[in-house]
Amino acid sequence: MANEESKDFNAMLHKDNGMPKIQIVRDAATIAKYGGEKMFLAPPLTYDAIMRQVPHGKLLTVGIIRSYLAQKNNADFTDPITAGIFVSLAAWASHQRQGDETPYWRILKAQGELNPKYPGGIEAQKEKLQAEGHTIIQKGRKNIRYYVQDYQAALFALQ
Repeated sequence: MANEESKDFNAMLHKDNGMPKIQIVRDAATIAKYGGEKMFLAPPLTYDAIMRQVPHGKLLTVGIIRSYLAQKNNADFTDPITAGIFVSLAAWASHQRQGDETPYWRILKAQGELNPKYPGGIEAQKEKLQAEGHTIIQKGRKNIRYYVQDYQAALFALQ
């Protein structure tokens, strides 16, 4: 996202944009990639509500949230683009609020990767995760990325 400090993310968090809804996808490549034609689109507040459930020391990935929402709503998959945008939106909305924090730093990308699009970037997320007992490892030489070591052991079970 760009110009984060000039946007009202809390107002954006409360826009539903006609969601939740299931959209039928006709593109053969998309159907093959995601395993079906029923794509679920959840509003930003849905992602925020799920993120708020993750307790201290536990983690989730955006992929797990997407799978959970698809299954819960009888869809084949959840839109990956809006999921990524709405998770970041919830993070920035939390950052802008006084109190009532959403623990966005506990939501990781695939394979336990930290998210550079969160407020404060990798360093802030790394600091918060380490404070909760997680070990952060670095991978790569040129394209350096950061991951939570053994993140699978700390995954939170959505219900």
